[in-house]
Amino acid sequence: MTLELGVLVSGSGSNLEAILTAISSGRLDARCRLVLSNRPSVLALERARSAGVPSVVVDHKEYASREEFERAMLAKLQESGVEWLALAGFMRVLSPTFLAAFPGRVVNVHPSLLPAFPGTSAQTQAFDYGVKVAGCTVHFVDAGVDSGPIIAQAAVPVLDTDSAEDLRRRILEQEHALFPQALQWIAEGRVRMVPRAGARSVVTLASEDAER
Repeated sequence: MTLELGVLVSGSGSNLEAILTAISSGRLDARCRLVLSNRPSVLALERARSAGVPSVVVDHKEYASREEFERAMLAKLQESGVEWLALAGFMRVLSPTFLAAFPGRVVNVHPSLLPAFPGTSAQTQAFDYGVKVAGCTVHFVDAGVDSGPIIAQAAVPVLDTDSAEDLRRRILEQEHALFPQALQWIAEGRVRMVPRAGARSVVTLASEDAER
């Protein structure tokens, strides 16, 4: 299945570029219908323009409430034919009402091995805590903060010579590989969300052979 994708951004958009590169190279079966930023004049918007992808700004500061802001976002996404959402450095928490418009179809990348170090500045949190292994996580988005079912993770060793910035850069490299790969697994129909009695849902990944 080809993912009709919307990408939400707030900053430089390096994960957006990784997604767009994977689409253009044929490694990701998706069409980027819209790049939406809640902040004007960010580099991610220039990346979208350079790739010939439609983009729009819905500035959260221009709305009196989160509900009004999310309604405006939803209108733009639906007008563009978006069916799946990828959060690529989008720095706003989405409400259950907004998520209900894309049930089980909102995916985020986070720069830690969740459930460790949710929220902002996860790389610095991990570095300051003194962990020996850090990494990144691609997960479905739920109403919590970085708490949805995990699709995939990539580990990054923390070296004795690392600074916090060194670690951030190496984690980001893994995000650029893992996020498009996880989206491709979704496009291939290999990702399944399985409810568990008395616990949160978990994700299982079918092998390529099982899909043939």
